[in-house]
Amino acid sequence: MSLLLTAPIGVPLLASAAHAVLGWRRGTSWLGAAAAAGVLASGVALAAAGPRTGLDGLLRADALSAFMLIVIGAVALPAMLASPAHLAAEDASARDRRRYGVLTQAFVAAMALAVLAASLGTLWVAIEATTIVTAFLVGHRRTRNATEAAWKYVVICSAGIALAFLGVTLLHFAAQHAHVPSSGSLDWAELAAHAGRLDPDVTRIAVALLVLGFGAKAGLAPLHAWLPDAHSQAPAPVSALMSGVLLSVAFYAVLRVKAIADAALGAGFVRALLLVIALASLALAAALLLGQRDYKRMLAYSSIEHMGLLALGAAIGTRLAMAAVLLHILGHGLAKSAAFLAAGHVQQAAGTSRISAVRGFAARSPLVGGAFGAAVLALLGFPPFSLFASEIAVFRAGFAEGLGWAVTAALALLLVATAAVAAGTARMLLGGPRTGPGAR
Repeated sequence: MSLLLTAPIGVPLLASAAHAVLGWRRGTSWLGAAAAAGVLASGVALAAAGPRTGLDGLLRADALSAFMLIVIGAVALPAMLASPAHLAAEDASARDRRRYGVLTQAFVAAMALAVLAASLGTLWVAIEATTIVTAFLVGHRRTRNATEAAWKYVVICSAGIALAFLGVTLLHFAAQHAHVPSSGSLDWAELAAHAGRLDPDVTRIAVALLVLGFGAKAGLAPLHAWLPDAHSQAPAPVSALMSGVLLSVAFYAVLRVKAIADAALGAGFVRALLLVIALASLALAAALLLGQRDYKRMLAYSSIEHMGLLALGAAIGTRLAMAAVLLHILGHGLAKSAAFLAAGHVQQAAGTSRISAVRGFAARSPLVGGAFGAAVLALLGFPPFSLFASEIAVFRAGFAEGLGWAVTAALALLLVATAAVAAGTARMLLGGPRTGPGAR
């Protein structure tokens, strides 16, 4: 059974090694898609097999881990299938293609390790590994903007990861003083089981640092500023992976911390913290979407909005809300990856990512324009897409828990963000050519 746990990590690593040795060519360009399919199949198999541990307790899979593996595989598969055509259209050199293959597969392996880690320490290492690997992918084009975005990404996410490291250290300290067995002092299951013995003051500080630190990687306020630059400058398949699943993997870490905190401190502390973060993220996304002129950055700010909705659902914390959070993770991952992949085609066809320079694209390219429009409709929460059901469920759960004020504020901000994204998308897909003094 250890093979079932190690396969989602080992298969992408083997594909990465194959790209390092053989390069990116016709015979190896399919390896990324095959590895992603392997991760997806492993997630389904683990979901059917039930909870298990492996590698002497280093890895553990439960229902949540298996679900996240399915999301990783489901998002990585179309991203990897789109990669050969994207690299060919960019006329990337053989060296750049080799590096792209090595790094994208290492990225998928690091995310798989994060959701299978039995220890908060291993989870922290895996999240940090995603930062290192994706920094090179963000700067893939080596332009001034891409390099600046990569450095901004590294600096801000490293600050967040440093906060998370302090949180892990403090939680380990609390576990040691609570006489939790040293072998399980960072094991999230052991910590949850012994949560009642943890020092509440130390645990409160540790949890706040962990939520803020991992929240930075999830694109949540206040350490969100890296996200629009990184997601807009990375190659489209990488943007699909980062926005579609990396943010959710980081939020998975927040959910693991929340389980420990609720058992140690009660639900109130993390609820208050996540409510503030959720509403701040939604407010920032809504305000910045209003004046957005770049459609890739528009999609990136939309990701901050959706992460805010996930934080709101986690803050509510009921069974209905948590089921909605998981449905939202899957729906957002599929829709956002489709949107970024379509946006990559739009950018290659139009030669720009400015909204004002793209008009009537649905008529010029019905397939790509239709895919982009459908993905945006899904992200805006229109039926019959799953995000409609998940958002309704979050709002229902919030009102049922007496958090109507927070849900009402979130709804108002969501309407602003929806109007801004809908207006920008309509101009791109349906608008006629510009006329007058500002026309080009």
